Order: sequence, then C-alpha cells, then structure tokens
Amino acid sequence: MKLLDKNEKIWLLNIDNFNFPTKKQMKNDLVAIGGDFHPQRLVNAYENGLFPWFIDDYGYINWYSPNRRMVLKPEEMKISKSLKKSINNRGFVVKSNTNFIEVIKNCSKVKRKHEDDTWISDEFIYAYTQLHELDVANSIEVYLDNQLVGGLYGLVIGDIFCGESMFSLVNDASKVAFYHLCLWAKNSDIKLIDCQVYNPHLESLGAYEISRDEYFKILNKN
Repeated sequence: MKLLDKNEKIWLLNIDNFNFPTKKQMKNDLVAIGGDFHPQRLVNAYENGLFPWFIDDYGYINWYSPNRRMVLKPEEMKISKSLKKSINNRGFVVKSNTNFIEVIKNCSKVKRKHEDDTWISDEFIYAYTQLHELDVANSIEVYLDNQLVGGLYGLVIGDIFCGESMFSLVNDASKVAFYHLCLWAKNSDIKLIDCQVYNPHLESLGAYEISRDEYFKILNKN
C-alpha cells in the first residue's frame, strides 16, 4: 500500500497483494482506492471492516470504512402492524439463494437519492456473483404470483451478515426479505447485520449507528 494523502489517510492498494489499512491507519470514511475485485480481496476487505462502494471516474475502486456504521441486531428488528399484515396475508413466497443474479441486477436498477447513477456496475455484478458461486454471498428472494418482486443480498463474514443492497417492486417486498433475513440470522447465530451507512428506511426497521471503534470490536479487529 502507498499513502496517497497524508491528511486524509487515503491509501492506494497494491494489485499484487490483498492487504488493507488497519483501523489505526484510517481517518475518514473513504480509506483506500485501487486494487481489483479478486474474491480473496473482497473477503479480506469485509473481514477488515471495509467494503467497496463504487468505481470512480478514473477507474479506481473506492473502499470505505465509515466512522459511523449502521447496524442491526437481528432480534431487534421493528415490525409495524402494516408489515406484519404483509408478512402474513400478502401471499409472498420467500426463498434464498435460488436467483442471486436477478436479485443483484434488480438492486442495480434502484434509483437512490443524491445519486445520478447506480454504483452496482457490471463489475460489481460479476464480482459478487463469483462470491455467490463460492458460497460467500447470499440472497433472499421474495415472490408474488411466481414473480420476483423483492430481495436483498450480502455476505456472511464470521457471525456478521454484511448487507449490500435490497430492492422492492411492490410495497413491503424488501421489508419482508429483511424480516426473513433476521429470522435466518437468529437461527444461524448471526449476531449482527451490517447495514453500512445511514438509511432512513433501515432506521425505521430498527437499525442504528455505532462508531467504527465499536464495529471493529465486534469484528475482533484492533
């Protein structure tokens, strides 16, 4: 690694190894650029509290480790009366890992505030599909009348589920996917769902922010 900006502590990653900055070497949310989407590099990133967010105009992958991390304990999800009705009465059928590629493609089409374009580019789709084929990345799919209408995907790193993105084509479909993620997490000894950065939709479901220091303690990283 090479330190590009002393004040901001942004590192340029070496292409010939999979090293990342330590917490002590991090300052702001953006902590490194460069590297590639080799599966081992991606796994190393999550194991060290980082994730790739987007590819910049110069072709560099931007790697983040937010000072404020949005997380949720699976047993603390908030379920509103309307969501409970959707879970029980809408006729949703929920599956897992049966249609990963369509989940991530649908996530790539979601328009988000303050973003001109999606960050889930073809490179991201290919990289995370590789991780799925290696049983590292997982998806939850929600169907209605045999049509995929919602879902989410992410990675299991130890006892943390690192959520990446979700989508919904009908009301409450992504929330139903998130509900089933929490059910699965509780039954699989997953102690935390990493939601990465603040999102009011996830806050309404019970997610909250913790410090980077707290998150690294959960990761058992110094």
